[in-house]
Amino acid sequence: MYKVFVNDTPIIVTSSQKKENNFPIYILKNIVAEEMIHKLKNKKFKGVNLYTPDLEKGWKDFLSTFKIVSAAGGLVLNPKKEILFIYRADKWDLPKGRIEKGEAIEDAAIREVEEECGIFNLKIVKPLITTYHVYFQNGTKLKETYWFLMTSNYTKKLVPQLEEDITKVLFKNEEEVEKALENSYKNIALVYDTYKEG
Repeated sequence: MYKVFVNDTPIIVTSSQKKENNFPIYILKNIVAEEMIHKLKNKKFKGVNLYTPDLEKGWKDFLSTFKIVSAAGGLVLNPKKEILFIYRADKWDLPKGRIEKGEAIEDAAIREVEEECGIFNLKIVKPLITTYHVYFQNGTKLKETYWFLMTSNYTKKLVPQLEEDITKVLFKNEEEVEKALENSYKNIALVYDTYKEG
């Protein structure tokens, strides 16, 4: 299945006919994505399931209705296994940003983490997950973010990228991470859960 968030409300694209939540079920090929997004944006549902018998084909069809913006970011661990967080727009988040034209996804992930946090010596350990969320800026767009598990032994002062409205950058231990996730986004919890699952 695939999850797409609209303001933290999930659209679940699935080929399973098992009812795994209390969200209404719609046939994917019968819906108008724009109308569904509008309903979710206005909190008409707590979430929806979109059923398609062929998951990969259905997902491709769903994506084709959006302008897609690709981004990349990292869940960065220091030697103490603490996780690097940024604070922006009154929420805790993980560093990420747009992939530039012609740029490799991994290069974009490292560049964005460096720019947003003022950190260096980053190494990619492995890809973690790709998350999706809808946002509204000059129309409706779908952001797909490629996340990587990274490490860094950088010990100098971290510098938040103020022009991106980032006001804090810090490493958090497990207890602090759990607290931060209470004031974060559902996609960030997905990235963290994927990391925890190993």
